[in-house]
Amino acid sequence: MTIRTRFEQASDKNQIYTVNERAFGQPDEADLVDRLRAAGRVVLSLVAEKEDKIVGHILFTAAEIVGDDHTHPAIALAPVAVAPEHQRKGLGGRLIEQGLAELTRGGYHRVIVLGHADYYPRFGFLRADQYGILCPFDVPPEVFMALALKPDRLENCAGTMRWAPEFGL
Repeated sequence: MTIRTRFEQASDKNQIYTVNERAFGQPDEADLVDRLRAAGRVVLSLVAEKEDKIVGHILFTAAEIVGDDHTHPAIALAPVAVAPEHQRKGLGGRLIEQGLAELTRGGYHRVIVLGHADYYPRFGFLRADQYGILCPFDVPPEVFMALALKPDRLENCAGTMRWAPEFGL
């Protein structure tokens, strides 16, 4: 059977919770998705579906890059979840690519991710510190990355990333 991707629907909530919980082996990310959704922070939520069962999920939420004299809107990518039996088959990448394309069509300019240094660069993400964008807590610089959805949209954005409060960072 084919796996199709689509926008999240209200009736998907329980299956999305289960996919996130199974993918991460704990409820933390699933609970985070519920908190972000309840707080109205979701910009884009996509699911991957096989035989009417959700097997993957990606979430993009509103965030900011805060500088000394400016604040730039940004989008935080987190989490990306794929059911264990469907991992390592390109489904996460498919969700990321579709999500980035939807955000570009929606007029968004920049996306920030805290993730695997060897994975996200294949989608165009680069170290955020090369743009002067800093993580508010100590992480290796190669795992904190940014992507301009339109040319030059990371220029003059130096500042510190601020995720939605529901992340608890």
